[in-house]
Amino acid sequence: MSLRQMEYFLTVVEEASFTRAAELLHVSQPALSHQIKALERSVGGALLERMPRGVRLTPMGRAFRPHAELAVRSAAQARRAARAAAGAEGGELHVAAVHSVAVGVLPDVFARWSAAHPRVLLHLHEYATSEALEEQVERGTADLAVGPAPADWPGTVVPVGEEDIVLVVPFDDRFAGRTTVTLAELADRPWVRCAMEPVVHGERFLDWACGRAGFTPRTAVFTEHTSTAVRMAAAGVGVCAAPAHLVRDAVGDGCVVLTPDPPWKRTLTVFSRLPPTGAAEAFVTLLHAAWPHPRVPSTAPPRAYEDCPEDGPAAARVA
Repeated sequence: MSLRQMEYFLTVVEEASFTRAAELLHVSQPALSHQIKALERSVGGALLERMPRGVRLTPMGRAFRPHAELAVRSAAQARRAARAAAGAEGGELHVAAVHSVAVGVLPDVFARWSAAHPRVLLHLHEYATSEALEEQVERGTADLAVGPAPADWPGTVVPVGEEDIVLVVPFDDRFAGRTTVTLAELADRPWVRCAMEPVVHGERFLDWACGRAGFTPRTAVFTEHTSTAVRMAAAGVGVCAAPAHLVRDAVGDGCVVLTPDPPWKRTLTVFSRLPPTGAAEAFVTLLHAAWPHPRVPSTAPPRAYEDCPEDGPAAARVA
């Protein structure tokens, strides 16, 4: 079994056709079929079912596929890491991020990177949820990820800053003349919720926080992306909680931003399967320098969710 055979197998699966896969791989169809048959002999059974029109995975093929994907991606990461360690300026860096970070944080960072490292190509992989982000990075999709601190991550986690979480309401809202608001004052309001809302103590954060304030939040709309939730809130659909930097990028000055009392903050981290080296390490350094909010001390423990305070005015930590 070889890495090339696994690459051939994955291309056939993605294209659902030996003919199209052979064209993409720049090999003859007989040569491609020979390599796939050799791979099947090495694993002890058929991975693909040949059909009159295309191919599909067998049960053995479905079991084999994720491991082949990890092997191919790990090999690509190994090549990039070796080039970076050798000081090679060319090549690529794959960065994964949750949508809110990709929209609200990374554009400025990527611009600075392009100016400092014009020969290193950046690939951005965006995900709607932290769970999807962690799963894909663990599978080797990207060299590093930028997002909330993952729970029980087996690799490297580097805190880089804090996000201020704010509440968004329209200009005609009854709280429009204020800068802060308590949750209890919002008990009668509808909310715009997002799939990226974190989980704290086994509950979605807003359910947990509102429950402690004595009410259950009424959801008006549930969205996939935080930027969509912000626009919905600015239009008057309901109150929305979102990172402050994303609110500015999503609607500019087109809404009223309120600070929760007590304030909510979220730790932002860079995490990866292996310690960042070369280009990846340079990217982490640049992100530290570009981050506009107070830094998290480098000795801070990598935690997915920091406990919210039981009492008192201290800031609530969400992930």
